[in-house]
Amino acid sequence: MADVGVRPARRADVAAVADIQVRVWRQGYRELLPAEVLAEVTGEAARRVWRERWTEAVTDPPSPRHRLLVAVADDLVVGLAAHAPAEDPDVPEAAELVALLVDPLHARAGHGSRLLAATVDLLRDDGFTTLITWAFEKDEVLRTFLGSAGWAPDGTARTLDMGEPVRQIRLHTDIG
Repeated sequence: MADVGVRPARRADVAAVADIQVRVWRQGYRELLPAEVLAEVTGEAARRVWRERWTEAVTDPPSPRHRLLVAVADDLVVGLAAHAPAEDPDVPEAAELVALLVDPLHARAGHGSRLLAATVDLLRDDGFTTLITWAFEKDEVLRTFLGSAGWAPDGTARTLDMGEPVRQIRLHTDIG
């Protein structure tokens, strides 16, 4: 069995994190986003921007409660979870799961569950009792995964303008 775990991301992980993000989006979002938008956010220029943003998340987060975690298997970064205090004004005491992505090459091996559990543990330590995230309404994979962990829609939705409207719903769970 592989040596697996979750740990805080390091600067040396940033390229792998950005690469995972691009691979997950190319594979998992191809049915959810307009093709032009997907090409733009997963192209080489976007990959450089993602590396810069993930570097900032690791080296200069806005607060100690903004974290980037990585799942590792045999010292290889195979997934990531980012969380922060929620910015939605109607849930001022909540935290937000900003990203939860597992490399498609390493999917269905428990990495997503380990990342989610580590995220919840850290957020509980920070005093949070509610965790939210935004998901594409048609993202059945994420919605099913989170639903199996006790998440549910909270009735809030938003529509993103991506050349065509793309609807997201907000999910929440009690972590108290």
